[in-house]
Amino acid sequence: MIGITPTATYFKPRGISMYLLEEVSLELDEWEALRLADFEGLYQADAAKRMGVSRQTFANIVTRARHKVADALIHGKALKISHAPADKNSAVASNIQPEDLTK
Repeated sequence: MIGITPTATYFKPRGISMYLLEEVSLELDEWEALRLADFEGLYQADAAKRMGVSRQTFANIVTRARHKVADALIHGKALKISHAPADKNSAVASNIQPEDLTK
């Protein structure tokens, strides 16, 4: 469940033309996980309840989101926030494990 819709959905490094940039796509469930955990400062269990997912699923979603944001910032990529509502089980469906993000 997404509590608030993002007001801006695209971020890019200043001074670099769009056609030169790689793009990282952040799903709405990832955006919401970042908002709850990092902006609102909620514990994972509380944030998971708000999103209607298990704590482990929330942990997977927020880990994936943090990795994507870090990738965009560190490598100078554009960051696109998806408009389509994400499946609440997308972290499970994608089968991404935190240890896979370091590869």
